[in-house]
Amino acid sequence: MPGPGGSGRRVGFLTEEEKKNAPKITKELLSRIFSYLKPYWRQLALVLCCILVSSVCSLFPSILTGNIIDVLTGRDLGGWFGAGLSALIRLIVLSLMLHLASNLINVGQTYLNNWIAQHISYDMRNQMYAHLQKMSQRFFTSANQGDIITRMTSDISGVESVITGTFTSILSNTITLIAAVITMFQKNWILALVGIAVIPLFVLPTRMAGKRRWKLAGEAQACNDEINGILNETLSVSGQLLVKLFGREQAELDRYRDANGRMIRLNIRERMAGRWFFMLLSTLTTIGPMLLYLVGGILIMKYDSSLSVGDITVLVALLGRMYGPVNSLLNIQVDWIRSMAMFTRIFEYYDMKPEIDDRPGAKELKNAKGEVVFDHVFFSYDGDRPILKDISFSLRSGDCVAIVGPSGSGKSTIVNLIPRLWDPTAGRVTFDGTDVRDWTLHSLRDEIGIVTQETYLFNATIRENLRYARPDATEEEMIEACRKANILDFISKQPEGLDTVVGNRGLKLSGGEKQRISIARALLKDPALLIFDEATSALDSISEAAIQAAINPLIEERTSILIAHRLSTILAADEILVVRDGEIVERGAHKDLVHAGGTYQELYETQFKI
Repeated sequence: MPGPGGSGRRVGFLTEEEKKNAPKITKELLSRIFSYLKPYWRQLALVLCCILVSSVCSLFPSILTGNIIDVLTGRDLGGWFGAGLSALIRLIVLSLMLHLASNLINVGQTYLNNWIAQHISYDMRNQMYAHLQKMSQRFFTSANQGDIITRMTSDISGVESVITGTFTSILSNTITLIAAVITMFQKNWILALVGIAVIPLFVLPTRMAGKRRWKLAGEAQACNDEINGILNETLSVSGQLLVKLFGREQAELDRYRDANGRMIRLNIRERMAGRWFFMLLSTLTTIGPMLLYLVGGILIMKYDSSLSVGDITVLVALLGRMYGPVNSLLNIQVDWIRSMAMFTRIFEYYDMKPEIDDRPGAKELKNAKGEVVFDHVFFSYDGDRPILKDISFSLRSGDCVAIVGPSGSGKSTIVNLIPRLWDPTAGRVTFDGTDVRDWTLHSLRDEIGIVTQETYLFNATIRENLRYARPDATEEEMIEACRKANILDFISKQPEGLDTVVGNRGLKLSGGEKQRISIARALLKDPALLIFDEATSALDSISEAAIQAAINPLIEERTSILIAHRLSTILAADEILVVRDGEIVERGAHKDLVHAGGTYQELYETQFKI
């Protein structure tokens, strides 16, 4: 019998939030869930057979124990068993063999269960990851990152426990319960009814005590969350500095002591509730067997019943075997609702349609020239507040266009429309004379290299980070890209060269070194269009000069777009677009704009004022 009142009882009740958000169980939902089981129907059928055979086999040792007692009291069982020592040996050997067979089948069933669960989890993770890769930039900027990771990990991992736990538990407990009830009635219907009538005496207090412990455990968890919040706030680097500067050490200690004291009191109450429960349960579990012994004794002594001592022993053993399945099946509703909620959360993500995807009949972009045209483009993130308003300009192959303007004016949004990180609300963007939406996403993005302000490097070697752009790049090609990006000298001075590990997000490198590696990575891609989005804005003057030295030759040899706050970085551009509040308010060369008396002159004089 499972240990009542233990930690397993805590999952036997739904929280108020779970009750409120319980999913609606529909035929479509169940059909969708079972579609993941369908490829493994053969293994599932084998699991069902194992559960059936194992559940029945596990009852036989209890039945045979009664026969053993009858043999010991001198009863002749007749048939193959007979009486005496030979019958005793046969019964003991058969009991051991059935027990061993049940355990071996259980091992096989456990393996099959886990095999199926792991493969379904594997399928769902792959499907979820592939689906998330197709989601637009809007999804990743609006969705909670922790929620995305939770659905990819915890929710899908929970599916494994549903298959290995909930489904299996329903089957095995139902079969065990039915087999036990049938066997009890075959032995003696009067004692069977007495045993079934006793079960609520055990089950109801178990649920009441479990509910009390669940409530106390929830309060203790809330208190523990409060303590963790205090620790995170006051023991972090920034938090501890604030505490010291404002002299709040004693106040924070008092706050911690108060929460800590409440948690200790709740933990004691929870554990004592368990102790009282164990005492009550121990008493209640003896009532059933005692009643069976009493009623069975009356039947034997007063009514000369054919009932034997062994039969009573079997009935008592079967009654004990029924407690666990009954409790589990009473809690199945909770497990079922939680399982359905988990599947519903996963399916919510599956059902999100990718906002940016290949159009039907999209073409492959080959031998790109890098010509870009914005034709009366409008854009809004939410459909209400316009970000870009009637943007029109063209970029010929080999030319360089610079986009400048105040923060939040829409500069980065403009270039993000080219690789279709977003799509225009109105108007169109063309690449090599064709609407970008008519090129396949993969072929379009292959021809565009972007170097952003926030350089992202993987916690790997320089070589691995470079090859992320082109896995088949040769050593010579990587060295040439690094030379053009003005980072080869730095790499050559490292003991490991290209095999130098850059650390998490490139933290072992300076900002300028990371940025130049990012440029080399973009060059290795060999795109038709290079975009530098604020590539030097977060760097010091020396690093900026190194980056600028790398960028200047590049814009001479290929089509490029420069976005910059610092106007010194865009003087070589063929045309400068000045963007303000989502509109192009000025355009022209530096020498023309710097004295035009507009936004560009204002920006220039602000930066170069002596």
